[in-house]
Amino acid sequence: MKAVLKTNDPVLLSFAANVLEQEGIAHTVFDENASIMDGSAGFLPRRLMVLDENFAAAQRLLRTVAPEAFDE
Repeated sequence: MKAVLKTNDPVLLSFAANVLEQEGIAHTVFDENASIMDGSAGFLPRRLMVLDENFAAAQRLLRTVAPEAFDE
């Protein structure tokens, strides 16, 4: 699995997960409970993971619908 998105923004994470779901791209979120380790302050980014074979399609899709999430 590869991280197609890393973010501290729960709204962006939910939106991105929903977009992938609508397109039939299986995904999972890693580090959802990591806030316990950082005192619930949300410092640790959550990772939206997809299968290796779906990574390129998922990245293209998310860069199209949420380009601000990928600004370097």
